[in-house]
Amino acid sequence: MKQSFAAIMLGGTGQVGGAAVAELLATSECREVVMVTRKPIAPRSRVRNVVLDTGAADFAERTAALAREVLSQGPVSAVSCVGVGSGSMRWSEEELQRLELGVVGAFAGGCHDAGIAQFCLLSAAGSTARSRFRYVRIMGMKEDTVRNVGFARLAIFRPGIIVGKRSYAGLGRLVGKPRAWLVWEY
Repeated sequence: MKQSFAAIMLGGTGQVGGAAVAELLATSECREVVMVTRKPIAPRSRVRNVVLDTGAADFAERTAALAREVLSQGPVSAVSCVGVGSGSMRWSEEELQRLELGVVGAFAGGCHDAGIAQFCLLSAAGSTARSRFRYVRIMGMKEDTVRNVGFARLAIFRPGIIVGKRSYAGLGRLVGKPRAWLVWEY
């Protein structure tokens, strides 16, 4: 018999995050998806929405308190599908770092401090902190930030392309729904 689990997720309202939530809810063993958002979302069965200020100085501590409460009900995995998407060119490097390193890092740190052992991270193909390309460099820095938190299990997903409804619509009919590839796990 498979054990039930919950997922605590940041970035679940975006395209990839939404697909991840749908997959989790399609899994009968997933008892609950706890979505941390900045604004309330529409109610859904087995989805609990917790609105937190991701820019607050105590975001990591609030995440830890939430994660401890979810853990009290049984096993939990943490998931970050945070991403700017096609609008990243309009963001400054500081803004991207504040989101990708600061917010995601605080979420990961809070989850780890609460005792969550498994973390799943959305990144990007070719990510390395040594890249001369800004976005790829910041994604590599995000990976390093989460890697340094010290999770017992870390899965990093690096999609090469995310096919959306507006961009690459014709390609979307060829390749289907969004997919990400596991490239790192320990």
